[in-house]
Amino acid sequence: MSSNPASGRSKQSDIETTTEASRFSFSKIFQRNGHGESPVETKPKGPAKSIWREYFESAVVTVIMALFGMTFIVQAVKVPTGSMQNTITIGDHLLVNKFIFAPGKSLPFLPQREIHRGDIIVFKYPGNRYDPSRDDRPDNRPITTNYVKRVIGLPGDRMAMEGRNLIINGKVLPEHQIEAIDNNDKAPLVIKNAPPPKSDETHDVYYNPDFIEEDYPIFKFEGDGKEVVIPQNKYFVMGDNRNNSEDSRYWGFVPRDLVIGRAMFVYWSYDESAPASGNFLMDFFANTRWSRTGTMVK
Repeated sequence: MSSNPASGRSKQSDIETTTEASRFSFSKIFQRNGHGESPVETKPKGPAKSIWREYFESAVVTVIMALFGMTFIVQAVKVPTGSMQNTITIGDHLLVNKFIFAPGKSLPFLPQREIHRGDIIVFKYPGNRYDPSRDDRPDNRPITTNYVKRVIGLPGDRMAMEGRNLIINGKVLPEHQIEAIDNNDKAPLVIKNAPPPKSDETHDVYYNPDFIEEDYPIFKFEGDGKEVVIPQNKYFVMGDNRNNSEDSRYWGFVPRDLVIGRAMFVYWSYDESAPASGNFLMDFFANTRWSRTGTMVK
C-alpha cells in the first residue's frame, strides 16, 4: 500500500500550526485581562532640583503647618505671675488647646465643647472697667496681655462671696481650701495647713492664714453690693492663689470672644527663684523643674 507524500506534508503542517498556536505567553494573558503594554518610564522634564531648593521647600511647608497649628489648634504661653500658684507656678510654660472652645456650633465628631465651671482658661485681658488707671503698666495692657485663670461662674449664674466660700446659685461651691504663705519671691507657696480633700472638692485653692474679707468692686458695680448675675456670653474667673490674684473680683467679667483656649499641660517649667550661675546650659539642667514637665493642668 503506497503512502501519499502530499498527505504527510499536510499532517506535519497541521501539527506545526497547532504547536505554534499553543505557545504560552504572559503578554497575551495580560492583554486579555485589559492590560496593555508595559508603560515606558519617562524622565521628568526640566532641570533637577538642587539640594538647597529641597531644603527651602521643606522649610516653607514646615512654617505653614506651624502657623496653622498655632492659629487654630495649640498655642504656647509662659506664666510670669503667681496668681494661679500652686496649681500653676511661675516659670511654667503651657500648651493651650485653642480648638476645644472654637467659636461656632460644635460638631459631635470633633473634640469641642462649651466652657465648664472649673476649667482653667487662657484669655485676653479685657481691661479694668472700674479702675482704668491699673491698666497703665506695660505688662498689663488690655487685649494684648494674656491671663490664665479658673472659671468659677457661668452665664446666668447668681454669685456671691461669704468669707472664703463662693456661693453659686445659693449653694457653696466645693473647693479644697489650703492655707499657704506667699513670699512674693517667685517660689511656690509655702503650705501651712492642707486638710484632706473631700470627694466633691475637684480642685485646690490657696488662702493666706490671715485672710481678711474685702469689698470687691464687681459686686458694687455689677450687682447689689453682695450678689451679681453673670450676663450671657460672659464668665467670672479667679486665680487659685486667692490672696494674690487680679481677677473678676477687681476688673469684671471675661467676654466669650476673648477666650483663647484651655490650658492643657506643662511642656517645660523653669524655677525662676533658683540662683543663676551665668552658664546657660548648667542653669537649664539645674533649674528646670523636671518633675513638673509633662504634667496636666487641672
